[in-house]
Amino acid sequence: MFFNTKKYAEEAEKNHKHDLKQEPTMFNMISLGLLATFAPTRIFLRMHKRHITDNVVVEESDVEQVPIIYFHGFRGGDYTTNVMVHQATKDKGNEKFLKVTVDLLGNFKLEGTWTGDKHPIVQIAFRQRIVGIYGIDYYLSFVLPFLSKRYHFKNYIAVAHSLACPCIIRTEMKHSSSKTFPHLTKCALIAGPFDGVTYLGDIPNVNVLNENGRPSMMNPHYLYLLFNRRKFNPNISVLNIYGNVLDNTNTDKFISVVSAKSIRYILAPKAHFYQEVEVRGKNDAEHSWMHDNPFVIDIINKFLNLKK
Repeated sequence: MFFNTKKYAEEAEKNHKHDLKQEPTMFNMISLGLLATFAPTRIFLRMHKRHITDNVVVEESDVEQVPIIYFHGFRGGDYTTNVMVHQATKDKGNEKFLKVTVDLLGNFKLEGTWTGDKHPIVQIAFRQRIVGIYGIDYYLSFVLPFLSKRYHFKNYIAVAHSLACPCIIRTEMKHSSSKTFPHLTKCALIAGPFDGVTYLGDIPNVNVLNENGRPSMMNPHYLYLLFNRRKFNPNISVLNIYGNVLDNTNTDKFISVVSAKSIRYILAPKAHFYQEVEVRGKNDAEHSWMHDNPFVIDIINKFLNLKK
């Protein structure tokens, strides 16, 4: 059995409306996504002159700011994080937030408000959203330093869904010694495929974790995290949330429990704080629903100290 991309697209985008007129063509998303995947071809993306559309209100601040930044994964969009973002602003008591729409050519559209409090809320939306792990890595490589320089912050908190989860960890490890790249202080990971995607290198109930949490089978992306684990800052706190729809596959329909839990073996011994939460249920634990699940959002916002 192979990974059903059509089914994934239907599940990922069900009950979510987005403006197709403003979305790039499928050819655009795939072609630019391929260029971003391979390091030698990224030069063609960098040749494009960057355009910035800035409609942001920037509030004055007298505190060292650590923004909370929301990231979606493969085939996601702003709708992936909308419910989380709006609940975070509500719990924080300030409904203003910054929305950043970015494409692989380096163009930015900035909207909303960069608030003056300790933790401004930032929502990231990738225009070319059909990108794999290397494509999201590339997005993060220029989006994070751009925002850091523009809004003067050195550290940030990440809330990531799906494929953005391993990319956040990879990016932190890759730039661990950089003084100009912003660094994680906390990260909330939702349904992260750290050691494969169901039927795409991870067949349900085949891979297992030993008593120490080490997976019996490791894909190249997992091995990268394992070999670079010493670069993970021990001051970072981690919340890992994953799902099990209880249909005998031990998955959230797309990510296995083993794949999602496997990151514990790498990060738990290093992190300042590590906690994992398993969400169960046919609907509550489904991959494309967890980011809207009130139970999940409540746990995340308590972890972020937005909700007491």
